[in-house]
Amino acid sequence: MSNTLHYIFDPLCGWCYGAGAVVAKVADLPGLQLKLWPCGMFSGAGARAMDDAFAAYAWANDQRIAQLTGQPFSQRYRSQVLDDRQQRFDSGPLSLALTAVALTAPAHEVRALKSLQHARYVNGEDVTSTAHVAQCLQGLGLAQAAQCLRDGGAALHAAHTARTQQAQHWLQQLGVRGVPAFMLEHDGRGQLLSSELLFSDPAAWMAQLQAA
Repeated sequence: MSNTLHYIFDPLCGWCYGAGAVVAKVADLPGLQLKLWPCGMFSGAGARAMDDAFAAYAWANDQRIAQLTGQPFSQRYRSQVLDDRQQRFDSGPLSLALTAVALTAPAHEVRALKSLQHARYVNGEDVTSTAHVAQCLQGLGLAQAAQCLRDGGAALHAAHTARTQQAQHWLQQLGVRGVPAFMLEHDGRGQLLSSELLFSDPAAWMAQLQAA
């Protein structure tokens, strides 16, 4: 018997960042494999320019997430990311970087996600730059993943496309419109876990997971 928790997310989703503490706890649960599936919600056609209206909306949403989860959104992030009109809102480089980690050092993907989100939301770094994200991976000791991202070969892009398509398929199949989303797979059968408690009562959500 096997249990796998599939985590469907977008690395630039503030709510997914807010779920970071829960994701870290899940990753440490014995007898459960956690698999990450970036869904491409804010890349490709979902990417957009950062304008004043969207920056204001994002910051207001971020403050709500911070209040509910305790995850920090710094003033440096606000000034260096949200106020930068050259920097697009595009999760493509981050999702591609995570796929590079999944291909070369899968045991470190959760750690890489946490660090890259911290780089954006706390340090105010430009994680929409492939070159900078590769530098971040290098700093995490993930040199092979960093080189894979820099090379940007066909194998990396094919794996990235396969991951995002699988994530989108599950969202559609499960009737889920937003992320984060969690699907528990037990002996080949998938069960969507309710996200209602994820932010209001994380301990109850963890109990729900363990009961399932």
